Amino acid sequence: MNRIDGMTYAPTYEAKPVVKPGEFIIAAIALDHGHIYGMCNGLVEAGAELKWVYDPDEEKVRAFIAKYPGVRAAESMDEIMEDPEVRLVAAAAIPSERGPLGNKVMAHGKDYFTDKTPFTTLEQLDDARAMVAATNQKYMVYYSERLHVESAIYAGQLIRQGAIGRVLQVIGLGPHRLNASSRPEWFFEREKYGGILCDIGSHQIEQFLYYTDCQDASVVHSKVANYNHSSYPELEDFGDATLVGDNGATQYFRVDWFTPDGLGTWGDGRTMIMGTEGYIELRKYSDIGRSNTPDHVYWVNGEGEHYEHVAGKVGFPFFGELILDCLNRTELSMTQAHVFKAAELCLKAQAQAMNLTPNQLK
Repeated sequence: MNRIDGMTYAPTYEAKPVVKPGEFIIAAIALDHGHIYGMCNGLVEAGAELKWVYDPDEEKVRAFIAKYPGVRAAESMDEIMEDPEVRLVAAAAIPSERGPLGNKVMAHGKDYFTDKTPFTTLEQLDDARAMVAATNQKYMVYYSERLHVESAIYAGQLIRQGAIGRVLQVIGLGPHRLNASSRPEWFFEREKYGGILCDIGSHQIEQFLYYTDCQDASVVHSKVANYNHSSYPELEDFGDATLVGDNGATQYFRVDWFTPDGLGTWGDGRTMIMGTEGYIELRKYSDIGRSNTPDHVYWVNGEGEHYEHVAGKVGFPFFGELILDCLNRTELSMTQAHVFKAAELCLKAQAQAMNLTPNQLK
């Protein structure tokens, strides 16, 4: 697991399979983003059998098969689409291509699991909603900063247990290391990556909806900027937003590409959750100056001050729940409405954002 580069960050865990061998067959296509490895790790650990892989880049396919021996290289995407054994297709395409690809997968009677951000336009979201309604297939999204982070999962458990009362506010900080030289060209093309609030901002909005149990929210204000990367004029290296949920809970989040080289991981991601009876702080990937390890949880409530290092103790239940949802047509892992609402709000935040880029960089 590469903790320095977020694009290749792929957690692993010795999970307990929820299905028997061969009971849930999956395939991987569109290997444009390294998150495909985290997505497949989680599914395979939960018992999925990875049968196929396809990407037009043969080098990417070879690297994928080296990681997952026994996986077959399909000659075309259609070979996977037409295989009746495949129940779910996992993909990490270029962001602007994720929505149309998902519609193709669902039209072939398969569930779809895509990397975030799931869409770059509201029109793509509308098309996906229509396809889900027409096919009853699932359009699931890898919101990894909650689903594949043990401290984030543990925070959800604390909240559900009533440890801090009703959640009133979530503050999310999502800094990332740019590693510009290792990024593909599409990463710096606004039309293809969708903008910073649409991209890494989607993690923050999804967590807000989840922790506050909101079904809807409004974007009060949002901002973006390219403060310091004039050589990449279409990059947004900073973004923030304020939201208000339908139950009155609020959110502020900031995302950026300014992680300094001295940090021992790709980003010092933090989440602060305030409730009526206490608060939680998550130091997701590092406890700087103390421990270059992930998943530190601090919380305070009426019973006192608490700390727990939960790495390796919680696991990643989403993946097993997703497999069972696909088999049983349930929504225990994540509802389709939640997936689409998080996507809708990040697209709206992006669309209405004030641009603070200095004139000399525009």
